[in-house]
Amino acid sequence: MTHRDTTPSRGTGPDRTDNEPVQPRPPGADRTERELRDALRALAGGVLPDPDAYRTARGEWLRRERRRRLVLTVLVAVVFALATLIGLWVLNQAPANPGVIFNGDGAAAADGPSLPRRLP
Repeated sequence: MTHRDTTPSRGTGPDRTDNEPVQPRPPGADRTERELRDALRALAGGVLPDPDAYRTARGEWLRRERRRRLVLTVLVAVVFALATLIGLWVLNQAPANPGVIFNGDGAAAADGPSLPRRLP
């Protein structure tokens, strides 16, 4: 497969079908491009990376990670404590007198004879 076998992008082929006129370059465009390129190259050459940038970024990330884990741990502990307190409060709201199930003289629930058991 050669590069001629692929379909070119719209507007890049030699046989443009849309009727857009090709704008001529303004005079001095090459000089402007060259000066802009030189200025950007000089500006980029003056930028030096901070030697401790990675260490600083990693330290900040680790600090945020520790804080996130601490907040999550505290949140889980608070939810657990709150659920425990609510459960104890609900259990404590039970009436002081025994309910209907426990009214009686304390005798066994089945006063009559038990059902016969099947022998193995």
